[in-house]
Amino acid sequence: MKTKNKIILLVISVIVFMFLLITADMIYNFREYGIKSIDDKAHAIAKTVEHSLTSQMVTGVIQERELFLSQLKNIPNIDKIWLSRSQKVVELYGKGLSTEVVKDKVDEEVLRTGEIKKVIDENIFSQSFYRITIPYKATSKGKINCINCHTNASEGDTLGAITIQMSIDGSKEIGIKTITNTIVIALILTIAIIFILNFIISPFLSLFDSIKKVMNKAQKGDYSYRIVGINNKEAEDVSLWINGLLEKLESTLDSIDSKISIFLSANQKNKEKDHLINVKNTVERLSDVYKFRKTIEYDETLEEVYSRLAQVIKEKIGVENFNFFEANTQNGEIALVYKEKEIFCNIFKDGCRADRTNSMIDSTQFKNVCPSCGAHEGKNYFCIPYSISNEFDLIISIYAKDEIEVERFQKEYDYIKDYVDVAKTVIISKKLMKILEKNAQTDVLTNLYNRKFLEDNIKKISAQVNRSGITYGILMIDIDFFKIINDTYGHDIGDNAIKVVTEILTENTRKSDVAIRYGGEEFLILLYNCDDKFVLSVAEKIKLAFSRRDIQTGGTTTIRKTLSIGTSIYPNDSKDLKEAIKYADLALYKAKNSGRNCVVKFVPELKNLQHKSK
Repeated sequence: MKTKNKIILLVISVIVFMFLLITADMIYNFREYGIKSIDDKAHAIAKTVEHSLTSQMVTGVIQERELFLSQLKNIPNIDKIWLSRSQKVVELYGKGLSTEVVKDKVDEEVLRTGEIKKVIDENIFSQSFYRITIPYKATSKGKINCINCHTNASEGDTLGAITIQMSIDGSKEIGIKTITNTIVIALILTIAIIFILNFIISPFLSLFDSIKKVMNKAQKGDYSYRIVGINNKEAEDVSLWINGLLEKLESTLDSIDSKISIFLSANQKNKEKDHLINVKNTVERLSDVYKFRKTIEYDETLEEVYSRLAQVIKEKIGVENFNFFEANTQNGEIALVYKEKEIFCNIFKDGCRADRTNSMIDSTQFKNVCPSCGAHEGKNYFCIPYSISNEFDLIISIYAKDEIEVERFQKEYDYIKDYVDVAKTVIISKKLMKILEKNAQTDVLTNLYNRKFLEDNIKKISAQVNRSGITYGILMIDIDFFKIINDTYGHDIGDNAIKVVTEILTENTRKSDVAIRYGGEEFLILLYNCDDKFVLSVAEKIKLAFSRRDIQTGGTTTIRKTLSIGTSIYPNDSKDLKEAIKYADLALYKAKNSGRNCVVKFVPELKNLQHKSK
């Protein structure tokens, strides 16, 4: 039902209700007023009859009372009037006239109780009357003493009763006429009120209905509807204001949505119809991405950045098994940079299809689309390549355990690119810093770590030893008579000798060991988790291997040289790593002074040699 009809119906209901109340009140008041008037009239007639009969009795003309009573019937609206004698009057004076008898139970009740009895017989479509029966009681008070004549009666006894029956049709007709007039007036007023009300509020109700339709569409996300067809000046002003507001809102939301959406890569299929919700969602995503960016900017290592990106994937996409790979675009090498659970493809052996095609690999589109993932036949996987720089790509490989994860990924995977995009510059800067740090800690000639690497990592190595309780074997190595090589053959041949030492060290140490060019022709090796026997064994192997290796001097000429090596054990020989390295240097000094081409293990007695050397 329209609002206009509701209001008109409400007004009609209120008017009808008020009219019914007024009519009921009028009917009640008219009835009470009519009955009261008739009642007063009946009492007056009854009193008149009483005084008249008493006077006739005193004057001795009581026998003429019938004429008197018959004349009373000629009074307007009096239908009937009669007297009823009590038993005491009958005993004293006889039954009297034929009309002076008890006619019904009402007369009997009044004579018995001595109380006035009223009977109202009301009928809408037939005659209505009012009957009142009033008792006459014996009294000795006043000018006339009833007891003098009615000697068998006592004070207050009922001597008789008068019954008067009067028509109330006149009052009824007046009431009906009044009510009819009231109804006609009420109908006229109702029609007038409805007409005036319709004329006044119709434009505003039309405006309200239009606003309702427009707001309903706006609530559903469609801000293009406008209020039209309003003629009233005030209502038209309101409609113009609302239309202007909706126009601004629609254009502003469209502009904001289109402009801020370019910062995100989420596709249009996930967009809502409501631009306001789209703006809210986009701002929330931008906020999340911005907070992610600010966080990773302060991370120290690239590993922390990848770990945070993995956390985002777990929270946003809801998958549990995925890995990150870096693919070098220059040489094709692929490196694992983050592992969540397991590597489920042979990417290192077979290469990466996603990186080669530069497109997402989706096993739900084509079964066994990637040969590298053949071991997981029947399971779904997704590999997405992201170009980080001209030198390398980041490949995110995701393994879905069930259809729920597949659906979640397909719906939300575009959000990964948002985070990868903002992480690009951070990843590049971290890798550059890593390269710079590596270059600063790496010897250019040998590609071994340099002394700066040792200085930067002394605390880290010491903490590792204290935490895990392992030992490090320390080898301090020096090429015997290296200055003679430079002076005799030139510095380029000296460089060849250093490169040969590097080859020997690489061949005779493990991946867990650390080889360092300590300075000039000196080298330092940190042997991970070993004992004295192993340290001496490695030192002897290195010394022997170098002594048997030819050093090119140009053309077909070669030379051979020897090494002097000093050893110590950290933390067995000293709790301080720097001091343990000095002890290995003292042992090297001892080896140099003992004829060279030998291995000397540090013993406490060599500390005296330290003092003498100073």
